[in-house]
Amino acid sequence: MTGLKFLFRVTLRRLDLAAEIYHIREPVKVPLVMSPDETKRLLAVASNLKVRVLLSLGYGCGLRASEVLRLKVKHIDSAQKIIRVEQSKGRKDRNVMLSPEMLDLLRQWWKVRPTRFDATTPLQERWLFPGARAGQPMTTRQLNRVFHLAAEAAGIRKAVTLHALRHSFATHLLERGTDIRVIQALLGHDKLDTTARYTRVATGMIARIESPLDLLSQPRKKPSKKPGKKPDMGEKAPPPA
Repeated sequence: MTGLKFLFRVTLRRLDLAAEIYHIREPVKVPLVMSPDETKRLLAVASNLKVRVLLSLGYGCGLRASEVLRLKVKHIDSAQKIIRVEQSKGRKDRNVMLSPEMLDLLRQWWKVRPTRFDATTPLQERWLFPGARAGQPMTTRQLNRVFHLAAEAAGIRKAVTLHALRHSFATHLLERGTDIRVIQALLGHDKLDTTARYTRVATGMIARIESPLDLLSQPRKKPSKKPGKKPDMGEKAPPPA
């Protein structure tokens, strides 16, 4: 029962009004994704190392913008090759992969990362991307701005948003044959239906499917006949009945 129906039916006891409440389904839209070539161009034209690391985390790990910006030193587990995402959407924790290339980029960034607000902060609690204010990470507004500048520089004409990096992560994994339930776990989706929508935009996977129209022009394969078992010459044939 929805909150509005509960109000009319239980709190106000207006069953007549509760019966008049209808749910309008929102149109289901397929996610807008970038091709692997577009993603490669986007990362190549990143204006500096910081931007490249930020965008690489979104695409290479499937992280939301807020998840990227709230990463701390303690979340990077180089021994197990994972990044731990704590208390994200739905107040859930999850792990995502930490690839060798991503780890190398993070190490490069750590060497040049600004440290002016870190004097009193324990190492493990330090933000990977500190903001202009002490104790605060970089803002999503700043990240959105650098993404759109990179997309423009890469010549991407689609109306992509920062979230397209996460969409592209899921779609490209699916096209390469990664099990959809693994992708579900990496994205932190509760329902498989939410992850399954990427099958609608996995153009590489869709393009590889053989159309039944093409199958009509192909000669039908005749079922192969299995040869009968030949009697063993060493055995005596059974006597006639």
